[in-house]
Amino acid sequence: MNDPQDPYDPYAAQQQLIGYDAYGRPVYGQVTAQPVQPVPPPYGQQYGQYPQYPQYEQPYPEPQPPDPYPGPYPGPQDHPQWIPHQAAPQQQPAQAPAPAPVPLPVPEPRRAAPAESAGGVADAPGGRDYRTEQFAFIDQPDEDSEDVIDWLAFTESRTERREEARRRGRNRVVALAVVLALSAVGALGYLWYAGGLPFLDGPGQAKGAAAAAGAQKRDMIVVHLHNTKRGGSSTALLVDNVTTAQGATVLIPNTLGVPKQDGTATSLGKAVEEGGLGTRESLDTVLGTRIGGTWRLDTPFLERLVELVGGIEVDTDAAVPADEQAKTPAVAQGPKQSLTGAMAVAYATYRGRGEPEAKQLERTGRVLYAVLRKIPGDPGAAATTVESMGQILDPGLDAKNLGGLLSRIGEHAKVAAYRTEVLTVKPNGGLTDEAGRKVVKEILGGSFNAAQPGAAPRVGLKDATGDEKAQVAAKAALLNGGYGFVDGGKADRTAAATRITYQDQAQRDRAVDVAKTLGLPETAVQKAESPVNADVVVVLGKDYKPS
Repeated sequence: MNDPQDPYDPYAAQQQLIGYDAYGRPVYGQVTAQPVQPVPPPYGQQYGQYPQYPQYEQPYPEPQPPDPYPGPYPGPQDHPQWIPHQAAPQQQPAQAPAPAPVPLPVPEPRRAAPAESAGGVADAPGGRDYRTEQFAFIDQPDEDSEDVIDWLAFTESRTERREEARRRGRNRVVALAVVLALSAVGALGYLWYAGGLPFLDGPGQAKGAAAAAGAQKRDMIVVHLHNTKRGGSSTALLVDNVTTAQGATVLIPNTLGVPKQDGTATSLGKAVEEGGLGTRESLDTVLGTRIGGTWRLDTPFLERLVELVGGIEVDTDAAVPADEQAKTPAVAQGPKQSLTGAMAVAYATYRGRGEPEAKQLERTGRVLYAVLRKIPGDPGAAATTVESMGQILDPGLDAKNLGGLLSRIGEHAKVAAYRTEVLTVKPNGGLTDEAGRKVVKEILGGSFNAAQPGAAPRVGLKDATGDEKAQVAAKAALLNGGYGFVDGGKADRTAAATRITYQDQAQRDRAVDVAKTLGLPETAVQKAESPVNADVVVVLGKDYKPS
């Protein structure tokens, strides 16, 4: 029972709940045999409306509007074409509590098929037709399409960027591989040219070997360092090998025997102390060289030169004590010692008690090497430095020539293309075999045919008789014959026969003339290695009889 004012009547027509009124009370109505047809919204409100929530029905059902299109549906020429997309929400009929006839289900509208007519309608299953206004249409906004396009463009551009990054990476790897390959080829080519490959000789090495085997151009001067405070001198040769681009300092002991102008022998030290006149020519005779000039360097000028170049650094092998009488400062022992001019002079002339002369010569060589490293590389600037010393030079060696030679040798010293050697001498003043091979031939380029054209040949004499009188007689015979005399000292052991040897085939005739001068047969002449650096060497045996 739904209302006290409306009692239940069992004989009344059967009713069912059809809705609620505005106050929430149930509303009942009679059951009809025909199902309630949903009323589509007006035509103007179908497009673009949002779905609304269902509302409560009125207490009484609204009358059904008559069908405005009885009979068959109009053709495409009567109505415009519409494409159905979504059906309007259908309202489900209310069910009565009591059994009642089941209403027929309302078929759902379907999407339009391609075969639909231009009027926007199609035949429904079972022969029932639907009207166009029964369908709702949804228009998709343009923003969605633009978003999709933007997303596709972003995805495509991102893929392209990735591909471009991969291409750049591959190009970089290829470029790096090419650079490494070219570097390796260049390094191998340089090593091959320089002869650095142990299994393959390059043209650079062959060129160097050819230059070493052939004639080489050398410029050299002799330097006499005079100690004005304590006395004594030190002699060195400064060599510039133009062919091999190397420099060298050859330190010569004062005990080396050299011939005087009258043919008699003397030591190098005595020859320098006596004024040095003809000393350069005597060294040429003994060593087979062609010295270009003589540089007399007194210790005050050496001190001045060191100051002009800004001081030097020397690896000192001994500590030099200060000498108040000579006014020389102390020099510390150790590597890379900074020396002033006075300290350089003190170290270059220092000779400890009991030390051989070679030790003092080595110190002189270290100072000369350090000074050469500080000489300007420009020949003009080097000549200015030499002129600033204020020294009166030898007429044959002016400041321009001396500065140019010092600058070239200094460039070799700066790149470590430099060597310093001490010429070893026997106690009797003669050269040792090692000195003849290593220093005279390799560094100085001394040869047995180095005498100038027209000059007297140099003849070396080595005594193997054990009789000093025989040696003096042979020496006098050679000097009287006009030959340049080279003292070869005494042999280690005596020999029965005299030998006259030469190395260059061009000197054979001179060797025969020497044999005739000494009254020896021609059979004593033979080609062989000479123990003395001279054009012709005489090893005097017991068979020699002075005339």
